Amino acid sequence: MTMRRMLFALLLLFAAAPVAADEDGAPYWASLRGKDVNMRVGPGEDYRINWLYHREDLPMKVLRTMEGWRLVQDPDGARGWMLARFLKRERGAIVTGKAQAEMRERPDPAARLLWRLEPGVTGRLGDCADGWCRFDVAGHAGYVPAGALWGAGAP
Repeated sequence: MTMRRMLFALLLLFAAAPVAADEDGAPYWASLRGKDVNMRVGPGEDYRINWLYHREDLPMKVLRTMEGWRLVQDPDGARGWMLARFLKRERGAIVTGKAQAEMRERPDPAARLLWRLEPGVTGRLGDCADGWCRFDVAGHAGYVPAGALWGAGAP
């Protein structure tokens, strides 16, 4: 291999490194994989636990990645570090606000009302369009206004 080709190969290697470091594409949405997940003050098991979550599918906003750790933000705005293995890319959402959110049969305010969801109800988030999101709460699915859900929209 000529010196010129070796330099070109090294240049390509170093140019590709930032892409590999950002392959998780933070920020992005994720949700909790299990029912008992720790949030720590730093990216390591030696750091103090500042929150313990007991709600599977709770949405988290991933702000940054570092090796096997993720800097996350919860629906209340708390930030900390979680092991990546406790997060999944399936999007979840949580009903926010003080009033109940109405789940409709179709993405239309005049559609048949299926359920009224209390603030704090979590579920799996489907596609969102025109201000409505498909939302599944333990097998009960319908459409909820996107503004009533934390986890919908861009992270």
